[in-house]
Amino acid sequence: MSTDNVEVNAKPSQELNVVSHRKGCDPLLSTARGKLQKKRSKLNDEINRELRMRNGAENLFRATDNKRLKELVSVELLFFNSNIQLLKEEVSDLNSSVNVYQHDNSTVVPMIPLGLKETKDIDYRLAIKDFILEHYSEAADSYNSELQDLQELRLALRTPQRNDSGVELLMEYYNQLYFLEKRFFPADRKIPIMFHWYDSLTGVPNIQKTLTFEKGCVMFNIGALFTQIACKQDRLTKSGLSQAIKYFELAGGAFRYLHNHFSHAPSMDMQPQTLTMLVQLMMSQAQECVYESLTLHGVSQGILQYSYAAQEASMVSQMYRDTQQLMSTEQVKDYIPYSWLSMAQVKAEYYNALANHLISDALLDQPDSINADRVREMVQCLSNQEEGEDDMPVKVPQTFEERKQLAKALLKEALMCHEEALRLHNMCKQLRKVDTFLTILKRAHDQSVSKFSTLEEEDDFTEIHVAPKIKAISQQLVAPVTPEFSKVKVQEIFKKLGPIAVFNSKNYWTAPRTVALHRPSDQGYGFSVRGDCPVKVADIEPGSVAERGNINVGDYIVAVGGSDTKWAKHDEVVNLVRKSGSQLVLRLITPMNQDCLEPSPASAPSTPRTPMRMVISSSSLSASSNKSSKSRLSAPWIFAKKGSKDKDEQAEEFILVGQDADKFSDHDILM
Repeated sequence: MSTDNVEVNAKPSQELNVVSHRKGCDPLLSTARGKLQKKRSKLNDEINRELRMRNGAENLFRATDNKRLKELVSVELLFFNSNIQLLKEEVSDLNSSVNVYQHDNSTVVPMIPLGLKETKDIDYRLAIKDFILEHYSEAADSYNSELQDLQELRLALRTPQRNDSGVELLMEYYNQLYFLEKRFFPADRKIPIMFHWYDSLTGVPNIQKTLTFEKGCVMFNIGALFTQIACKQDRLTKSGLSQAIKYFELAGGAFRYLHNHFSHAPSMDMQPQTLTMLVQLMMSQAQECVYESLTLHGVSQGILQYSYAAQEASMVSQMYRDTQQLMSTEQVKDYIPYSWLSMAQVKAEYYNALANHLISDALLDQPDSINADRVREMVQCLSNQEEGEDDMPVKVPQTFEERKQLAKALLKEALMCHEEALRLHNMCKQLRKVDTFLTILKRAHDQSVSKFSTLEEEDDFTEIHVAPKIKAISQQLVAPVTPEFSKVKVQEIFKKLGPIAVFNSKNYWTAPRTVALHRPSDQGYGFSVRGDCPVKVADIEPGSVAERGNINVGDYIVAVGGSDTKWAKHDEVVNLVRKSGSQLVLRLITPMNQDCLEPSPASAPSTPRTPMRMVISSSSLSASSNKSSKSRLSAPWIFAKKGSKDKDEQAEEFILVGQDADKFSDHDILM
């Protein structure tokens, strides 16, 4: 698996107290959804136990040669397999409990949400402490508060709230994983932590020792949480429908991102074919919300308005048929709950029926003197195209009788679709429990029956034509939207280790050493510094206090006196050195790999030299030291211009050019 981005073993009561204070997490909230999640977690544990017992029995069966024992073990294996199958069916029933996730309003078509992946507590502390001591050569106990914060964050993500705060909590942890990977877990070393996650649908446990697996599972939960938020919106309001569309698109974007950036996932819910199906399912549900938004207050009178609504319904039907095909593939069909496949089939038939009914309304509920051009425009949304045939235009009805015959054909098609939807709904045990959906299906069926009965006449023996297909066209096509992780601003937990560009798991340096310098009153320390965060020793004056103190060019100054300077700017370090007086204590590290060092002048591209200004203060340098500072500059340094003396600082300003000009900046000072 790859990506291109950025617990504490305590008693349950203690864990709840810790987590309840973190924003976006509320484990004490006893809702129906929370109870459902607890049931799923309990079933996951039972499945895990049965799987371990079955594995033990299989190992015993392979190891023994005793015929009698083999027979007994075979019976036990059948028993374990039966238990596991029953537990998986219970989990499937929980995943089919869509009503729990819906809005309190019970008059809309239910949507399909996803449950969150469950995980076990893990303990980062030992692994990170060992790495801090070994790699960073720092006291691991000084990072206890940071480790505790990380543990609390990991514990809190197990019970996120079903709102934007819950999403931000998951994204915060996801962003922190980027820093953890850079700081403590290099790619060439095995991680001594086992990340334990359960499959979201089957409850089968999966374990990997990689942060990428952890990141992928968190990303899946972000998408799953978006589906739950979308389902909870009030879809009887315009704003609620807009929010539902937004969150379904975000869910689709999260699953698509997971599909594109993670591979070789051990769990079936993160396999490419499953994620492809989930993206299509989310887009189908978002498009369904678009149709509901268009028809929220009924369809406006007018033949074209009916036509637009019919095309939108046909688009929803087509998208659910595409979803059904993805669900019917061999790997996915045996994995997802049967109710999901039934729901997609029912909705495909239901919205196709609505499309046909709307066109029939457009044909019948208009005055006899309707404009022929309007009828022609409406008929353009119909097609006689069958699979493998050319698109033949539908004959435009010229009279009311012709419109009536076409409407009867469309209504007959609508009735057939409604009846098929009811049949499919009745075949699924889980869907039969969703009374709201059945009520909606029956009401739509009765409306089509009533409409069709008004067109039936006892002496009418006119043959009903085959209904033309309705073109699937949308005025608002939906698309997956990748979540913007950069919007969730996080501060790295282990920031005090230093800038991550330098202080990371890939770079190496010597153990920190402390250097104590003492300079005479008439001399400087004899070294110059440059850069920021951390400041680097740029040059050493021969024979100076710095040279005798074993300071090397390229050393990082990580502390001045008792002040940590890993994040200090250039001016801050200079001020600390000045304030130290004649006694200076530095804490230094020496980089050991080229990644920490700047490219040498030989490898750097040739660029014109820019004159740079250096101020040498006579208050810190004597006349003799001025000579030595002049001699330490590599040839061919040229004093191109000499400025006037400053009365206060008694400083001389030089414009310096030469082959070593790039070693100095405007703020460099000889100390």
